Order: sequence, then C-alpha cells, then structure tokens
Amino acid sequence: EGIIPSGYGQGDVIVWDDGWWDLDPEYPDQGDPAEAIAGGEREGKYPTEASGMYPPVGSGEPGGPPPGTAFPLTAQAHPVRRWCRGRRAGRQVPLAPMSRIHLVVLYGGQSAEHDVSCVTAAHVLAAVDPAKYRVTPIGISTSGEWMLSEGAQAALDAGPGALPSRLEVAGPAVSVGDIVAAGGAGAVTAEHDADRDIDHELTVVLPLLHGPLGEDGTVQGLLELANAVYVGSGVLGSALSMDKAMAKQVLAVNGIPQARFRAFGEHELTPGLPAEIAADLGLPCFVKPSNMGSSVGVTKAHDVEELRDAIDYALGYDEWVVVEEAITGREIEVAVLGGTSPEASGAGEIVPGEEFYTYEDKYVTDGAQLLIPAPLTPEQTTEVRDLAVRVFKTLRCDGLARIDFFLEEGAEGRPGRGFLCNEANTMPGFTPISMYPKLWQAAGVSYPELIDRLVDLAVARSQRRRRNTKH
Repeated sequence: EGIIPSGYGQGDVIVWDDGWWDLDPEYPDQGDPAEAIAGGEREGKYPTEASGMYPPVGSGEPGGPPPGTAFPLTAQAHPVRRWCRGRRAGRQVPLAPMSRIHLVVLYGGQSAEHDVSCVTAAHVLAAVDPAKYRVTPIGISTSGEWMLSEGAQAALDAGPGALPSRLEVAGPAVSVGDIVAAGGAGAVTAEHDADRDIDHELTVVLPLLHGPLGEDGTVQGLLELANAVYVGSGVLGSALSMDKAMAKQVLAVNGIPQARFRAFGEHELTPGLPAEIAADLGLPCFVKPSNMGSSVGVTKAHDVEELRDAIDYALGYDEWVVVEEAITGREIEVAVLGGTSPEASGAGEIVPGEEFYTYEDKYVTDGAQLLIPAPLTPEQTTEVRDLAVRVFKTLRCDGLARIDFFLEEGAEGRPGRGFLCNEANTMPGFTPISMYPKLWQAAGVSYPELIDRLVDLAVARSQRRRRNTKH
C-alpha cells in the first residue's frame, strides 16, 4: 500500500527489502533469490539477472495495470521488512530499489506549544541523513496556514551547520492536499529540486506537532484520509493520550496505578465545585487543561480560591479540566519505541528547578536536572519499564511515546504507592537534550538512528493497518 498501484490483490509473491522472498505469506522465508539466479532453478518464479524483473506469474486480473507495467519495489536503505504483494498476472515487477525516502516534516502548529515544535524541527532537520532522505519542511502558522519553508530548505541544502536553532514559519502557501497526497511531492518541492528524480520515492510524513491540532488525532485523521504514511500514533492513540481526562479513565479501568483525580467540563462547573474537589482530593492540588502538554496551563493550587482561579485559567486552554491530588514523590520518565512489540528504554528522572516541572523550567530557564539513568534499584527499573509498555499498549500508542510517572515512596511510617502514571506523550520533546532521545542515546540508539527507526515503524504500521474498506 502506498507503493503498489491500485488493482493489485493479495497473492503470490512477496519480496522483502532485505533480500528474502516469499511465494505466499503462509510460507515465509523460502529462500534467497540470488541463489536461484545463480543456479538457474525454477525459472519463471525468480527474477532473471539480465532483466532484473519478475516474469509474469498467474492469470490476469481486471482493474490492474496492463501487462508489462513496471513499478518500483521499495527502499532497500532501511532495514524494516517492507513488503509488496499482489497477483502480478502478466506483469513484470522491477527489482531495483526506490530512491531516498521523501520526508515531509510538519512543524509549528496552532497550539500554545508552537515554539517548542519549531525548535524540535530544527534539530531533526540537522540530524537526518541526506543520503537516505529528501526533506520538505512545512511550517504551520498559529492561525493555521501551511507554508513551504524555503529558508529552512535552503539552509538544509547548505549543510546542517547552516540551520538555525529554531525554524521560522514563513514561505509560500502550499496546499494541504498536495503535501499529504501519495506521490504528490513535486507539488510542494522547491524549484531547485525540480530536476531530481522523485518518481520512485516513498513519502513519509513526520508530524513534529505538539498539543491540540497536531498531537491530538486531528492531523493524524487528515493523513489517514489521504492514505499517507506518517510517524507516530494513529487517530485513536493520539486523541486518547492527548485527552488526559479520557486517558485516566481508560488507565483506571485497566488497573494502571495513578493519582486520584477529578475531571469535568466547563458546562459542569458550579460555584461549589472547587470546594467539593478540595475536600475530595485535598490541598494542595494540581489543575490542568485536559488537552494540552508541556505544562502549559498547569497550576498548583494551595487553597480553594487558588483552585477556583486555576480552573478558570485552565479553561482558557480547553473546555475540559483535570484536577489531581498533589503527589510527594519523584518524577520518573521512560521512552517507549515500537509498534506491535514496543520496547522501553531505561528510566530517567526529572529534578525540577521550581516547585514543579513548569514550561519555563523545561524550555526557558533550563533549571531542571535530567538524571540518566534514574537512581533506582534494578527491581524498580524493571517495574517501571514494564509499566510504561503496559501504558503504551493500553492507550493504543504507536511508534513513540514518553510515559511519565510519579514515584511515591513511603514516609513517616506510611507505605508509598510506588509508581503512579502521570501521562503519556505521543510526540514528546525531541531536541537532542530532551529526555526521550537522551534515554535512547543512553541505550545505544543515536539521534539519527532514532529517526530512521521511527520512519521504518511508520512504513510498517501503514502496511499493517491497510484493509479493504469496500463492500
């Protein structure tokens, strides 16, 4: 899907980009085509060295390309086993790999985390391997305009060192449809790229968007409708993880330990509700917009009046509010990477520079300390890593997520509750000094390699989820 033209059915030959081939999904790994070519065995089933093409196989099927139609297989530069399958009746399929991946990087966005996204994008562009990727940076303004970032493109072509520390959202307006349409790269490519061979490129979208209208399933839904391959969680995983109120309910049903909380909509707010919540959860407590990240809109309330003001402040960012009990404990984070079989990094610890881990602490004053690895016992590390994977799976995350916990330890003779899940971030901060990439770097996965793996996971997820939606 996304590589094979329409009209191909499920069927006879699968060719993997690591050189192995299958005749049918039910009989995997039947051999190496190179051996067959050398031995001249089973002619008609294997590619010929002279043509590099598969001979016709099977019988005709209506609706497909005419006999002799050739199309590119897949990029062999990436290790994931991307596969194509189809009844190649009367058609020849070239063995030549596609050229580089066309990586469309979306950044900026309409949320309060716009600036964070612009910083993240600059670092990602500096890290991608130009031998593997042709990058098209697309900025989204705070008012929703999509623009081709020609300045970033020019700096990227001049070399990673020419890139600024923060990308600006500026340039000619582009059509959203052109960006996400499969094979539509040429419509949004700068003029100096016009002579490049893009016919055989696979386009992958990397949405480096934080917060609402980017990380909450909206852009993911757009990309799904366009049949685009994209990095990260799908519509459900993105929306569910972004909405703290719903995520907490789902985690609670699945037995994931977390702080006590109350969630309500603006229409449910009454004059007596703040006092009721204070009596239920105790003071101090934390107030958060349900759909926001990077500690934007978060307030610690010490009395009922502060709680009332904090609720009003949070409602300025979202119509739903979450109030949580204050946890006296340590802040532990785990990075998760993968699809159907996700893996967890080691644990890291945040030591806030302020009363709690605020937006300024994260991005302005740089006052917080990141401890990698977190000073935990081996048993605690195993426990929190396993719990992170459980959260990842429960919330239907995919590709990447950072899972945040509190560690409540015993005090004054009272036992602590241990690890309590705080939230899942499906597009965490991704600068080289952010916790997510630093945790994987400590595990031996470099920043550029991490990007490669995310792209591979995106392609694998796209192929895995494609289904026939027609009656």
